[in-house]
Amino acid sequence: MFSIEKWRNGEKWTNWAGNVISYPSEMYLPHSIDEVSAIVKHACQSGKTIRVTGAAHSFSAVAMPEHIAISLHNLRGLIAVNEERQEATLWAGTYLYEIGPMLAKHGFALINMGDIQEQTIAGAVSTGTHGTGVTLGSLSSAVQAWGFVDGTGTYQEHRRGMDDLSEALHVSLGMLGVLVKVTIKVVPLYGLHYVGARETLTNGLSLFAEDIRQHRHVEWFYFPGSETIQVKRMNAVAPVFQSEWNKKIETLKLQIVENGAFFAMSELCKWKPGLSGAMSKIAAANVVESEKVGISYEIYPSPRSVKFQESEYAIPLSQFEACLEEIHATFKKGTFNVHFPLECRTTAGEAGFLSPTQGRESAFIAFHMYKGMAEEPYFKWVHTLMQKYEGRPHWGKQHHLTAQTVYALYPEIEKFLSIRHQYDPEQIFFTGYLKKLFLL
Repeated sequence: MFSIEKWRNGEKWTNWAGNVISYPSEMYLPHSIDEVSAIVKHACQSGKTIRVTGAAHSFSAVAMPEHIAISLHNLRGLIAVNEERQEATLWAGTYLYEIGPMLAKHGFALINMGDIQEQTIAGAVSTGTHGTGVTLGSLSSAVQAWGFVDGTGTYQEHRRGMDDLSEALHVSLGMLGVLVKVTIKVVPLYGLHYVGARETLTNGLSLFAEDIRQHRHVEWFYFPGSETIQVKRMNAVAPVFQSEWNKKIETLKLQIVENGAFFAMSELCKWKPGLSGAMSKIAAANVVESEKVGISYEIYPSPRSVKFQESEYAIPLSQFEACLEEIHATFKKGTFNVHFPLECRTTAGEAGFLSPTQGRESAFIAFHMYKGMAEEPYFKWVHTLMQKYEGRPHWGKQHHLTAQTVYALYPEIEKFLSIRHQYDPEQIFFTGYLKKLFLL
């Protein structure tokens, strides 16, 4: 969670995972668009770069500030709701966990969410943060209009259309400017019927293609080397709120079982990595089958108190079964000491020069390693494997991309960079990390 007390010049900045650290010389908490504009103009005059750090819930250095760090913590809240268009305009610093209750008061809800809700809406739409559902896109796909301060300090507004600027803004990594307002498509308030089940991998793979079409949301947790998977299915129902008592019991169960017990297991694996395979099988055997109904924004998220490193890739949906079978075969050999389950989700294909889906229905596979355990050999293997399956990484997760691979994976990259330069001619949003990714 963001801490104002630690937001001081020269203070250490770190991401959620703790693997990226920097000491920005200037840190700002603007209260208005004019203040953002003044900070940008100052950066231009002083030759410094800017990063908007969001909630820092990232695993790559995408949000790492070099010189100037901006937090939009004071630019939060619901600005307006257009009932006729079913759109809501938010200040870009609004945290995802704040949006659901705000929209519910007007009878609306987000179309979809992931299972982590600590991010800001600016960070989420700038990196292509997603949930699951083969008919549903990322949070970026819900954006109808962007309000941003460009690299000259000028406030710009742009409504989505069939144009190159929309394609560039879709997933921009903050390289076109400081996003200060976001207008998103919303839907009438709805509930979710959640069913969590323990199933065999063989059965899951055989029914996967059918299953993801029959349910609004399907999410898998594959336990490395185990023949058991956890499958979470959710479908929209009429709005219904859980009782406060049920929410407290549900939270307690998650904290004790899924976080407390898993933390102890993770510490054991860090102490003796060779136990990872056995711990994975124990975790799989103890998957709790459950069912609940509640309002959508209360059902989507799950608390994550066990720290980890993560790499996530989008592959063509048609390749999911073959890819997972190869992953399973590798874990059966005991090649890697991994007890953290792999998270498997689906999304619709969507537009955007930097969208990992590149217009195709995709399966996202997320690979995790407990914080403090050696993730590099594992993630290096992941990167090599994903190349075989035409994988593109989530920009906010760890990856092994270079400028050469970015150019190979994103055919419209030169269009994106041309537009980027137009809106940031002094390159104040172009940090050293980003230059390594986007300059040949």
